[in-house]
Amino acid sequence: MKELIKKLVEAYGPSGQEGQVRELIAGIIRGKVDELRTDNLGNLIALKKGTGGGKRVMVAAHMDEIGLIVTYMDKKSFLRFGTVGGVFTATAVGSRVRFANGAIGVIGWEKWISSEKPTHEELYLDVGGVPGSQLPVGVGDVACFDRPFADLGQRLVAKAMDDRIGCAVAAQALLELGPTPNDVYFVFTTQEEVGIRGALVSAFGVEPEVGIAIDVTLTGDTPEAHPMAVELGNGPAIKVMDGSVLVHPGVKDWMIKTAQTLGIKYQLEVLEHGGTDTAAMQGSRAGVPAGCLSIPCRYVHTPSEMVDYDDVQGAVKLLVEMLSKPIVI
Repeated sequence: MKELIKKLVEAYGPSGQEGQVRELIAGIIRGKVDELRTDNLGNLIALKKGTGGGKRVMVAAHMDEIGLIVTYMDKKSFLRFGTVGGVFTATAVGSRVRFANGAIGVIGWEKWISSEKPTHEELYLDVGGVPGSQLPVGVGDVACFDRPFADLGQRLVAKAMDDRIGCAVAAQALLELGPTPNDVYFVFTTQEEVGIRGALVSAFGVEPEVGIAIDVTLTGDTPEAHPMAVELGNGPAIKVMDGSVLVHPGVKDWMIKTAQTLGIKYQLEVLEHGGTDTAAMQGSRAGVPAGCLSIPCRYVHTPSEMVDYDDVQGAVKLLVEMLSKPIVI
């Protein structure tokens, strides 16, 4: 599964630019599903039909990652940029970024060394341009961070673990899922980082009876971290609430009981800020019982997000078991 994760996290795919990731996933799951299509917002929707008598389930993992968008070019060929999703200024300085055409840039800071705390207005992008020459990118072009996947053994590090690790879990679960009574829609969504837009559209179209998001969550296991009862290596986290949703208690209990039956380590997640595609599914049409299976992740929304491989594999095993049986919530 590590090779699958590597391919996904290293791909280019900021919000609104998910095509490369979509093609990768489609190539992996094509032939393993009964239907495969892309909707008007770029969501990849894969249906594995059930044997009958089950529910219509939507499993959502978002393909997009945070990024930068060029807003202005000065006379010396330096670029100013806006953000696509939640980019932290403190972790941006000195980072490399990559555009859709392969062009590479470095995020610079006007007050490098002379100050201690950068502001977004002081940042610029250097793509190696020479004044008077044609630059490889221009206003409106979008970049993602450029970092290779690093396998540390038990721990895995890369940009875009949020949420390519969720995509990897969903894709692997799809590949491992045998006969099921449920019609399962695996939806790889777009534009989550800028407002859960893909999930809003796809949930409206799929009309699920149950929704499950697969995404990352924060941890409380680093030095002086904000207290949170989630840490790497203690299993996938079952969401109770976050800044956008109160999880349906029946879905939460279903996840907990399944984990206990399998003997899988799990954690309960209360995320004080932020949200996921769960909210989009929960609020679709007349309302949908929805929950979220979260992968604990350190350094979220930085170029070096870290997850634990056992947590990832546990999430796959749990998801497969949940989808294999009749659902009672």
